[in-house]
Amino acid sequence: MACTNKALKIVYGDSTLGIHGMCGEKDFHYIFSYAKGFESLVSDGKEWLYRSPVPAFWRALTDNDRGNSFHLKSGMWLAADMFIRCIGARVVADGAEIPMPVAPENNKYSDNETAESMKIVYTYETITVPSVQVQVSYEVDIEGGIMVCAHYFGKEDLPQLPVFGLRFLMPTCADKFVYEGLSGETYPDRMAGGIKGVYEVEGLPVTPYMVPQDCGMHMDTTWAEIYRSSELDNTRKERKQTVLRLEACEKNFAFSCLPYTPCELENAFHHEELPPARRTVLTVYGAVRGVGGIDSWGADVESAYHVDATKDIEFSFRIKP
Repeated sequence: MACTNKALKIVYGDSTLGIHGMCGEKDFHYIFSYAKGFESLVSDGKEWLYRSPVPAFWRALTDNDRGNSFHLKSGMWLAADMFIRCIGARVVADGAEIPMPVAPENNKYSDNETAESMKIVYTYETITVPSVQVQVSYEVDIEGGIMVCAHYFGKEDLPQLPVFGLRFLMPTCADKFVYEGLSGETYPDRMAGGIKGVYEVEGLPVTPYMVPQDCGMHMDTTWAEIYRSSELDNTRKERKQTVLRLEACEKNFAFSCLPYTPCELENAFHHEELPPARRTVLTVYGAVRGVGGIDSWGADVESAYHVDATKDIEFSFRIKP
């Protein structure tokens, strides 16, 4: 059904920005915290965010990473992945930046504000030495689509990055995900065997390597859809399956959809030590380090598959609820 929205309804709260609308028979409600980031994405009555999305710099070590001591050279990115702070935000309404609408500035707005598009831009700073900044923007259009752009600003004297992406933590485990891209598990230096097509993956499988490690990477993805029927609201008797869709923009993206964060995978020596699966950890990547495999006792990943932390990295995609 075509979108009948004439405008987005905007709520300028004391510390948050609310965006509401209807597209066809589906309503959407988004909340952006000025201090933390994207706090709530409700589509068709279901919440899709458990925590605010944050820049991702780490993937769980692989056997080959351990073999070439990558963690000893680039371990600071694990800390950066775990601890990052938002140092600023900007709000753009219908293409024009407005004064930050926090209290008391927001008192000049009524309870009937509208816009055709809203954009909020966050700046994050890492705890690495030297620190680097990442800018993440979310632009909401009249149909409820969200254009997401992430920009890492490279800096000298930093070790190679494992990955650069944006991690979404969802409240419950997904039923399945469907994507258009390469078959199986692929990495930048493990793409030759992937066959382009549309694939459906039931549940959130973790590859049964002897030691839990990074897995489930899907390179060169055109779009991905995440399906969930469960939610944290126990008052709901009906378990309706809903879908969140991600679409590539200028360039295809990589993604992983797992029940664990990199730290949870990192902490387990055996699969039975992994915690019960409770969440969906969806990470969209603009850059991914290769896995190597020339040998597992010291050979580095080929230089073409390194991620240079001294250079800028930028990627974008669209969320379609």
